[in-house]
Amino acid sequence: MSKETVVNTEAVETVKEIIKDVETAMFATISEGGINSRPMQTQEIEFDGDLWFLTMRDTSKYQEILANPNVNVAYVGKSYVSIRGRAEVVEDLAKKKDMWNAAYGKFLHTTYDDPNVILIKVDTDTAEYWETGNKTKTVKAFFKQLVGQKEVKGKSELNQTVDLD
Repeated sequence: MSKETVVNTEAVETVKEIIKDVETAMFATISEGGINSRPMQTQEIEFDGDLWFLTMRDTSKYQEILANPNVNVAYVGKSYVSIRGRAEVVEDLAKKKDMWNAAYGKFLHTTYDDPNVILIKVDTDTAEYWETGNKTKTVKAFFKQLVGQKEVKGKSELNQTVDLD
């Protein structure tokens, strides 16, 4: 089943609203063995089309991104969103310093200026979201589906695919 992409500012704002309060995302990369997902903390919640993560160079995700930059980032909160994009490793000491906090130092046992600390920037392509946080909107959408109104190619108004480019 092909998915139609909805392109509108309201939908992009909906994705931004869904991910703004979710600190940890599931970050999926592709390896020779398949798809690998791991929890990672999003660094900049102000969603502008890019997602930022901080990690260590000596990890499998670093090697997987170098081999295949296509990634998926999934957020689960009051609603759900799955974001597809291309990851790149960024070596920007000032940006690492800006994103760093004491908790990272304790967790990673290092400092922001360690050359093993890297940033991952995800240039987002598309997002699919399932909006369930608003109970009134959810009930209304399901009722419309039951009576045969407002369904687009098998999707309710609560499930949209958004072009983020």
